[in-house]
Amino acid sequence: MTRKIALITGASRGLGKSAALHLAAQGVDIIGTYHSKADEAQAVVAQIEQLGGRAAMLKLDVSQSATFSDFVGEVAGVLKDVFAQDQLDFLVNNAGIGVHASFAETTEAQFDQLVAIQFKGPFFLTQQLLPLIRDGGRILNISSGLARFSLPGYAAYAAMKGAMEVLTRYQAKELGGRGISVNILAPGAIETDFGGGAVRDNANLNAMVANNTALGRAGLPDDIGGAIAALLADGSHWITGQRIEASGGMFL
Repeated sequence: MTRKIALITGASRGLGKSAALHLAAQGVDIIGTYHSKADEAQAVVAQIEQLGGRAAMLKLDVSQSATFSDFVGEVAGVLKDVFAQDQLDFLVNNAGIGVHASFAETTEAQFDQLVAIQFKGPFFLTQQLLPLIRDGGRILNISSGLARFSLPGYAAYAAMKGAMEVLTRYQAKELGGRGISVNILAPGAIETDFGGGAVRDNANLNAMVANNTALGRAGLPDDIGGAIAALLADGSHWITGQRIEASGGMFL
């Protein structure tokens, strides 16, 4: 039986790494991308191989859309040479950054960087990867709880995630003819190095999150990695065009 293949952007650390390991545990092979730290990326490959899976890592800066054509060529080469296939089954648009700045103080440079990484990048990367995504496959975008509830300092970041939520519905509508389902997962506050690791390292912030979350704690990377794997499992294909929040019930 042919193993399924997932392409995950930003798979060398944080939520992308957790998603890669959870999917590998379900028998899915991984093509991951990393921004700069090749050693971290190769460590994830080694972990996946220990689970009995196969993996490859490619360097990609999702803010540089001019490089996407060459990147798609690299993906096609890896599919053929490493996995002996010509298409992949899942695309997870995970790579991103966090910028904390009030609306009044957000600079144009910060705004443009967020557009490039959080919206323009996933828009055009997905567009160019369409020929490599198998009919009946899945696309999973990543949003944030901040697109539903508002915490000061995330106006630009959350606005980009809101744009991705709208885009997800259009992708689901337009790609449904190929049997491709498209959804968007919105994590709540997670203990990672994202945004400088504030939720993980700031005890007061962590307690505030826990006190406002139905399940009584901040999220962990494995909470999101598990949710991503569940949304890409065999029984979830009929779910499409949906925003699914994985926040432990934050600000209900």
